[in-house]
Amino acid sequence: MLITSYNPQALGDVLITIVSPSSENDVAETKNGVTVITNSTGELVGINFLEISKVLEVSNLAQGQVFLTASQVDQLNQYLKTAGFEVTLNGLEQVKLVVGYVRSAEAHPDSDHLQVTVTEVGPDQVVQIVSGSPNMQANIKVVVAQVGTMMPNGLIIWPGELRGVTSNGMIVSGRELQLPNAPKQPGALILPNDFAPVGTIFDPHSLAAQSLFSVSKA
Repeated sequence: MLITSYNPQALGDVLITIVSPSSENDVAETKNGVTVITNSTGELVGINFLEISKVLEVSNLAQGQVFLTASQVDQLNQYLKTAGFEVTLNGLEQVKLVVGYVRSAEAHPDSDHLQVTVTEVGPDQVVQIVSGSPNMQANIKVVVAQVGTMMPNGLIIWPGELRGVTSNGMIVSGRELQLPNAPKQPGALILPNDFAPVGTIFDPHSLAAQSLFSVSKA
C-alpha cells in the first residue's frame, strides 16, 4: 500500500510516503533531498521527498492526503534512482474510505462493549472488524476505513488486535470523518441504504457526504 501526504504549511515542501507501520528501531538515511526509512530487517517503511517541488508539479497536489497517479509514482521512482537509492514505490495500492455493509455483529468474547463484525467492503471482499460503536448492528451500511487508509486527522489505519481478536480496518463515525453537524457522542455513521453500492469510494468532501447531517431550517 502507498499512503502519501503533503502539508506545506506545517512541514514545508515535503511529500511524505508511508508503506508500513513505523517503530522505534527504524533507520533513516538522507541524501540528495530524500530520506528513506527502513525497519530493523531492512524493509521499507517510508520515504520523505524533502523538496518535492523539484520532482512534481505541487500546484496539482491536494493538501493533506494525496492520491498519486501512476505517472507521478514513476517520477518519484526516477528521482529515487537519481538520488542514489535502490528502493521503489512501484505497484503499491493507494487505499481509500469505502462504503461497507455489516453482515453480522457478534459480542466480543473478552469484552462487554466491543463487537466483532463481518463487513463487506467490495464485491467478494469481506473483512473482520472489531468495533466499539454503541450503535453497531448487522444489516447496516457504513463507512469503512480499510487497512492503509489515512483519516482526516492524519491517523493511519493498520491491522491490529483488540483483546485478542484480529481487526482489519475501522468502521468510522461522522465525527471521525469531520462531517458538518456530526454528533459528538460515539457511534458509527449509518448510511442510508440507497447512499451508494458497497465498495464505492466514500469522499468526505463530496456534497452527498457533507449533507448527511444537514440541519433543515423551519
